[in-house]
Amino acid sequence: MTTILNRLKNLIQRDNSVSSRNITVTDTLYEYILNNSLRDSDILRRLREETSRDREGDMQVGPEQGQFLGLLVTLLQAKRTIEVGVFTGYSTLCTALALPEDGQLIACDVSDVWTSVGQRYWQEAGVAHKIELHLAPAAETLEGMLEQDEAGKFDFAFIDADKTGYDTYYEQCLKLIRSGGLIAIDNVLWGGAVANSARQDSDTQALRELNAKLHKDERIHLSLLPIGDGVTLAVKK
Repeated sequence: MTTILNRLKNLIQRDNSVSSRNITVTDTLYEYILNNSLRDSDILRRLREETSRDREGDMQVGPEQGQFLGLLVTLLQAKRTIEVGVFTGYSTLCTALALPEDGQLIACDVSDVWTSVGQRYWQEAGVAHKIELHLAPAAETLEGMLEQDEAGKFDFAFIDADKTGYDTYYEQCLKLIRSGGLIAIDNVLWGGAVANSARQDSDTQALRELNAKLHKDERIHLSLLPIGDGVTLAVKK
């Protein structure tokens, strides 16, 4: 009887060790996820393909993550959103498509070269009127919005820019979004580097420190998800 109980205990422990962790996403499984979840459009696919042809194309969020951002905007019934870090505008387009016709997206970036790619697609998709692009350091743009009494007037913010600036952007966006609003932060797992004590470069340290800070931040409800390169969701209390 003792032997049987021990075997059952071992089986339960093995089952728990599997069910309590995320499944490993192989290339085959990832393809399955896309085939059974992604509701792609021609314009989104073409923007991804154009971006991927550049050597820095891996800075773009994946299609399942872009769709996830759009779903978050829909769930929030968001009308006013912020994006810190535009690159070629794929995530911007995903968000803008999910916004209502009178929605507004404040997009912050410093590159007119990269954002000019996105602007062509925003225009073609008929959402350019929703997007207000600011080509300036994001911290300056966000601070200017706070000075214009915009605190608490936004529903959603997506942060995907220079990692050493994340803490500043987070604090500014937290002031700008309303209670119940959501901040999504990309790359918070940084390819696993945040859990590797041997990695002490400035980007990794900045992400590691922000993750630790948010874990204890009583101003928000928190979830860190292994989507893409890691996405933190922070809902303002």
